[in-house]
Amino acid sequence: MAMHNPPHPGAILREDVLPELGLSITEAAHQLGVSRNSLSRILNEHAAISPEMALRIENWLGVENGGRAELWAGMQLDYDMWHARHRAA
Repeated sequence: MAMHNPPHPGAILREDVLPELGLSITEAAHQLGVSRNSLSRILNEHAAISPEMALRIENWLGVENGGRAELWAGMQLDYDMWHARHRAA
């Protein structure tokens, strides 16, 4: 089954997670232990979620709250693969 333009995981953080938690970018960055600029680049889809960031999200949200690192890393891989396939086509 082909995926259709999967969302960047930063968009999910921006549109779903931060509003649900009632957090600003600055507050979320502080809780994640990263700079506001680093988080902003991910939220604005200018940077990828690295394995290290996926682990930070896991520790931040908790596995029971959808924070499993493999889930976030997998979303990034799906996004990257979709774009790589379309650039190659």
